[in-house]
Amino acid sequence: MAMKKVASFAIKAFANSGSSSVLTRQLHASPGSKKIVGVFYKANEYYAKNPNFVGCVEGALGLREWLESQGHQYIVTDDKEGPDCELEKHIPDLHVLISTPFHPAYVTAERIKQAKNLQLLLTAGIGSDHVDLKAAAEAGLTVAEVTGSNVVSVAEDELMRILILVRNFLPGYHQVITGDWNVAGIAYRAYDLEGKTVGTIGAGRIGKLLLQRLKPFNCNLLYHDRVKIDPELEKQTGAKFEEDLDAMLPKCDIIVINMPLTEKTRGMFDKDRIAKMKKGVLIVNNARGAIMDAQAVADACSSGHIAGYSGDVWYPQPAPKDHPWRYMPNQAMTPHISGTTIDAQLRYAAGVKDMLDRYFKGEEFPAQNYIVKAGELAPQYR
Repeated sequence: MAMKKVASFAIKAFANSGSSSVLTRQLHASPGSKKIVGVFYKANEYYAKNPNFVGCVEGALGLREWLESQGHQYIVTDDKEGPDCELEKHIPDLHVLISTPFHPAYVTAERIKQAKNLQLLLTAGIGSDHVDLKAAAEAGLTVAEVTGSNVVSVAEDELMRILILVRNFLPGYHQVITGDWNVAGIAYRAYDLEGKTVGTIGAGRIGKLLLQRLKPFNCNLLYHDRVKIDPELEKQTGAKFEEDLDAMLPKCDIIVINMPLTEKTRGMFDKDRIAKMKKGVLIVNNARGAIMDAQAVADACSSGHIAGYSGDVWYPQPAPKDHPWRYMPNQAMTPHISGTTIDAQLRYAAGVKDMLDRYFKGEEFPAQNYIVKAGELAPQYR
């Protein structure tokens, strides 16, 4: 998406909540103690290995001392699923819920209905599709995230995954750890990245960073989005705009998914759309797993139509043990890790603290952080 357009929307649509006809729950904290619940993944024995490991249950975003010193109640858990989970116990009386895309607390319409005191939903990171945004808007809730906090982390990870697939890296690694040595078993499908056509579907913050990082590899760069990127960036990267997604797909040796999950993009890459891609295509998806038809991807990997698939996003998360992507051939999947590097954790922890501080003081958040405010959804989620 175009940054200028997003910023313009944010300023116009979110600057004055009083202009909305939606019955909005009190946007900022009323006096007194607040109940804040954080849902993060557990670090267990790894927490002690790095003092900056704040994005986990044990690290609690580094917020506990600060919140409790102001008289607030701060509960942190990784238990988020099922009617008897720890999160469910706190839904009726919490005021703020913090979650991450890496271990998302799925905030359904039913949970929103039960959360009578809920005012604020914060995402520690970027991507708030774990929230039923329409239900949040109708309930007058505010949903916000730490925009830009881990875009570098994700773009770097995408570049790594492209190279892993292109160079057929994983079979070689597996040979080493199993005591084998078979160069031919790797080289027969290892290629150079130079000269390949790479298309990003979505050219927002992450997509633009990826295009910039791919430029030195002398690729042919294409991008599809609702609007064109800045002409200067187009000139700098040499990226060419493709208005028609289905016309772009067969041109690409490598496709990178960089779009948000919305009702329009959910299941967007089904059997029919995958069939439009070049045979032997490589796909990297660090956006959202539900954008893909999971079984269609697995079938295409098995048939060879997709020669390699890599990403860190699944649906649901954590991925069940029988998820087809765990067992399909030519995959380089990982848990959802790209945006939760230690550097990213420190950035999104600081961003969450800043928004909580503004919430307590009755101040506005940075405009670009709002996903839902006064019944309005940010344009990328419409």
